[in-house]
Amino acid sequence: VLMSEPIRVLVTGAAGQIAYSLLFSIAKGDVFGKDQPIILLLLDITPMLPVLDGVVMELQDCALPLLREIVPTDKEEVAFKDLDAAILVGSMPRKEGMERKDLLKANVAIFKSQGAALEKYAKKTVKVLVVGNPANTNCLIAAKSAPSIPKENFSCLTRLDHNRARSQVAMRCGVPATHVRNVIIWGNHSSTQYPDVHHCLVQMSGSELACFDAVKDDAWLKGDFIATVQQRGAAVIKARKLSSAMSAAKAICDHMRDIWSGTPEGEFTSMGVYSTGNSYGVPDDLIYSFPVQIKDKSWKIVEGLAINDFSRSKMDATAAELLEERDTAVAFLGV
Repeated sequence: VLMSEPIRVLVTGAAGQIAYSLLFSIAKGDVFGKDQPIILLLLDITPMLPVLDGVVMELQDCALPLLREIVPTDKEEVAFKDLDAAILVGSMPRKEGMERKDLLKANVAIFKSQGAALEKYAKKTVKVLVVGNPANTNCLIAAKSAPSIPKENFSCLTRLDHNRARSQVAMRCGVPATHVRNVIIWGNHSSTQYPDVHHCLVQMSGSELACFDAVKDDAWLKGDFIATVQQRGAAVIKARKLSSAMSAAKAICDHMRDIWSGTPEGEFTSMGVYSTGNSYGVPDDLIYSFPVQIKDKSWKIVEGLAINDFSRSKMDATAAELLEERDTAVAFLGV
């Protein structure tokens, strides 16, 4: 079999715990395909370089056939050169006593700089996934800082929330998560996000049922279910004393694999993508999570889904938070 040319894939925050769960899956071929050789570019801050060297040794010791080269670096001009894919995981974590706006200020500066590096060094076809929080707004700032790369090439991770929602429904119905399709995460990757199951289908006892008919507990679906998904990240931190890394890494893999290979027929997934103001009454110039289908490496929003008043108010609330975040970020940076 003739191997394709290696693709250049960047992971930032590469010495951190999400990357530690992520890099093996990418290098093994779970994301970009079983016959796609990879050059891994690993970026982290200078004090983390010794740790990064350990990660590089481990990747070498996995003896993986697709991994052609590993480049650990603390320099943007090395990390962002000729990229095919960029997974921007590294961000300033929220410390105790920190206000959300302090976090925003620190992070938008990082993502402005990384957006500028994408603009200057990466391929114009690069697919950029922003994971570092606040992910939607960081993604918007990165996209604005790389004006010659199409806005459609930028997305942020809401697949973890999507997977969480899917799994909650599956457990409630006693079926595998693969029997639940078309949940939707609307809006911000924050506690205002809206996990929507009005269009979700559950395969059980030989037929496919609407989620509300399968679960048979509307109060749970409109209450605890939503709260559980919205608060799940905090619940993991409380239990583990660390943020979700394994599940975040799995979601990153799912998201990037869908971009590369497309979504299954008849299914949609959730991704934070650029809103042009033409879908579901969501304001333009936001990165907002929508239901999308992906084909030939390009996504389109699933249009025409019926939205009831319950959903509408939740979708508007998360949009309002995103508008406020955007305006705060733009004021900090003057972009």
